[in-house]
Amino acid sequence: MTVFLASLNLPKTVHFKLPDAPRKRDRPQKAPIDKPPKVNNKAARPPIDTRPSLFAPNPTVTPPETPTEDEHAVLDDGLFTNEDGVRLHVSQPSDDESSVDLGPTDRESPKWGARMDQPMSRANSPPPSSILDHSRILQKAKELGRQGVTQPRQHRSDSHDRVFANANWRIVHSEQGNGGLRNAAEAALRDGYEGEYTWVGTLGMPTDALEGTQQKDDIHDRLLTEYNMLTVFCSDKDFDGHYSHFCKQILWPVFHYQIPDNPKSKAYEDHSWKFYVNVNQNFADKIVKNWKRGDTIWVHDYHLLLVPAMVRQKIPDAKIGLFLHVPFPSSEVFRCLAVRKELLEGMLGANLIGFQIPEYTRHFLQTCSRILNVEATAEGIHLEDRFVNVVAQAIGIDPVSLNQHRQDEEVQKWISIMKDRYKDKKIIVARDKLDHVRGVREKLLSYELFLNKNPQWRDKIVLIQVALSGGENSDLDAAVSDIVTRVNSSWANLAYQPLVYLKQDIPYSQYLALLTIADALMITSQREGMNLTSHEFLACQDGHCDEKKHGSLILSEFTGTSSLFGGNELSVNPWSYRQCSDAIGKAVEMSDEEKATRWTKLYETIKNHTGGQWFTKYLKTLDDAFEEQHRHSQTSIPRLNLQKLSLRYSQSQRRVFFLDLEGTLIPNNPMSSTVPMNAQRTLSVLNDLVEDSRNTVYIMSGRRPDELDRLFRLVPNLGLIAENGSFIKYTGNSTWTEIADRSSVAAWKESVRSTLQYYIERTPGVEVEDRRCSLIFDYKHAEDFSTAERQASDWTGHINESCEGQHVHATQLDSCVVVESTDYTKHTAAERIYNDLKTNAPYADKASDVDFVMVVGDGREDEKVFKWANCLGKTAIKDVYTVSLGNRNTEATSTLTQGVTGVLVTLQKLANSP
Repeated sequence: MTVFLASLNLPKTVHFKLPDAPRKRDRPQKAPIDKPPKVNNKAARPPIDTRPSLFAPNPTVTPPETPTEDEHAVLDDGLFTNEDGVRLHVSQPSDDESSVDLGPTDRESPKWGARMDQPMSRANSPPPSSILDHSRILQKAKELGRQGVTQPRQHRSDSHDRVFANANWRIVHSEQGNGGLRNAAEAALRDGYEGEYTWVGTLGMPTDALEGTQQKDDIHDRLLTEYNMLTVFCSDKDFDGHYSHFCKQILWPVFHYQIPDNPKSKAYEDHSWKFYVNVNQNFADKIVKNWKRGDTIWVHDYHLLLVPAMVRQKIPDAKIGLFLHVPFPSSEVFRCLAVRKELLEGMLGANLIGFQIPEYTRHFLQTCSRILNVEATAEGIHLEDRFVNVVAQAIGIDPVSLNQHRQDEEVQKWISIMKDRYKDKKIIVARDKLDHVRGVREKLLSYELFLNKNPQWRDKIVLIQVALSGGENSDLDAAVSDIVTRVNSSWANLAYQPLVYLKQDIPYSQYLALLTIADALMITSQREGMNLTSHEFLACQDGHCDEKKHGSLILSEFTGTSSLFGGNELSVNPWSYRQCSDAIGKAVEMSDEEKATRWTKLYETIKNHTGGQWFTKYLKTLDDAFEEQHRHSQTSIPRLNLQKLSLRYSQSQRRVFFLDLEGTLIPNNPMSSTVPMNAQRTLSVLNDLVEDSRNTVYIMSGRRPDELDRLFRLVPNLGLIAENGSFIKYTGNSTWTEIADRSSVAAWKESVRSTLQYYIERTPGVEVEDRRCSLIFDYKHAEDFSTAERQASDWTGHINESCEGQHVHATQLDSCVVVESTDYTKHTAAERIYNDLKTNAPYADKASDVDFVMVVGDGREDEKVFKWANCLGKTAIKDVYTVSLGNRNTEATSTLTQGVTGVLVTLQKLANSP
């Protein structure tokens, strides 16, 4: 079977060989007689390996010339940022296919549509950055329309289309996309993964110029047949609006905790959302068209969050996974998005949603609970008709491929050059994209503070900062340049430069050599999904290539990687310049023994979190989750077989029934409503059951003991479970047994009430019922129901976060929230009753031969009872029947579709069996 790997861009793209026609500006012109012809003296941009380098063979003391904005804009302004946010290292293409050095991490790519060997984009001008400008332009357009004036459109010349429609082309490695995912897939294949995967993605270039041409079909067919890649073609306008505007200017900042600041932000509701939807729909349509039963669909990252639900709508039984490579923010940040519900519902189309670390998983669960009002557990999300598993599995690098690259002669040459140049110096290395998220400014200020505080190190330490342009170089670029100038002007001399700053990327061979000879790597990201550069650094410090540095890792606590290393790195808060400065001092002054100890533990971690292991482990987890969900799906669970049930019932000698009340024996009513008094048929059926001495019957409910006493006072010898397991009235007894510990209940109630008071004051019309072992927040009569529902969702999440240590859980039901202890549930009560039947004297004569157990329920709180009873059926009891009336995934082994009526009919038939 096939695994569809859906990522924004394919690992391959197309290089067109254009005819060598002279450009208009280069055509010979008739020069005036009295003026000499103009000569173009601007030199062409050299290949990457011949550009100015930090580590030239004959280096000068001053740094090499930094490229101008025009020079580096084409190569360094990226299509999308992922993981480390720096682009792929690509050498010049050969005649048949370009050779590419991916590097283990995800890289930044060239600007979309800016290459001369690919078509130009036909996307219209972007929407205005301000919602105020947007409104003014919209009003002006309407006014012009009323006047019969149409705005001119820019048309691409027919000659441009004809050139690309007939130009020769070849498939080359793509410079853009998720390099970490590519390397993980290749590593898994090399390490023995036996499955087949097909990539689904765009070419990463404008394609409108190819529309309707044979070139487009040929490109699609060749990528599919030779490289197993399905190409998604979308309009230039859709792609530009999807990535450049919605992904880059809305999703990326929010996922990295940069809250939209209207009206300056573009995060207003009608800005580019439709383009995001269109591109996601194109991906979904491509997958649906090629899907076969048994295939797996694995969607990657924030560019395609709507694809799972779109595919699910067309293929309800599909196996779909989603993995988010970037952080997932807290609910307070995510709720700032205008399309928050649509994004969450799109993600929940998957069977399994993966995140890098548990923190992101917890944020997602809390966000779903608060915004969608769904029940979230540690394992995932309970939807009405199915369950969505959520897991944290961190991606890693491919050490095998990395070590192969380190063997290259070019890497060894640069190691030798740099060791000679920085002899007797401590080298701190940093390589980041120049944007606010990466914390370059904070890093340089911390380094400046270190030099101010430690004058003894001013001629013995060098910070090498490689910074890739982020395309937004105004204030940040100027601030960073000022710091660099200030540091170097203060302490540099003819033989020493404390801060080497290069605002362009370096070749991959120099990058590996730099990591190999570094004494420390410094990462001060303000937010980052993982940061695999730290993994590469540790791998390069392993003593391979005769260079045992065991350098220190200074790592921001706000990177996903930090949670994996267990404190063996030098963890820093990038906003604390003093802490970062102290970390630099500790890194360079640390003893060799401590460095080796820390490095050994860190290296062990990255060995156990490789990209190949992550790839196979996630797919195995997805398979397991899909199978488990399928077993519990209502469409997979058979209806209760009444004939077989009646036969086994009549043959059994000792029977135990656990029957839910609300929604099972009587119609559902809110928890805080009065007990219905018209359940005569229910009482009649229960009386028939308990008349048989072989039957032990218990009713499970969330209601108070006194309410159950009033309702079932006419049914003798009936067992009762009140407040979902906090109280038990054993069969034949007239008094209740309190299971819950009153002191612990009082303690958690006190802490919950203080929180609850905040929400009560802000939600007029709500009521709070204080039961003996639970609290109910009832908002069915709230003045503003939608506001009350949102407040209830917030309160539910807050209680589950703050009171988890007290074993307290809040569950949002229909028009109310129930708060109760997790130590006392229907499951614990049922288990206690069964054990009492086996051990306690009054029931000892029944204990040894309980041979029939039946559990019937409809709610989420009944699922644990189902699971417990099913385990009994595998180990201790022959006949166990668990029956669900709900329409969601369930642990029950059978269903009844007739609701309360079906349950009563079934029990009546059993009671009348011979």
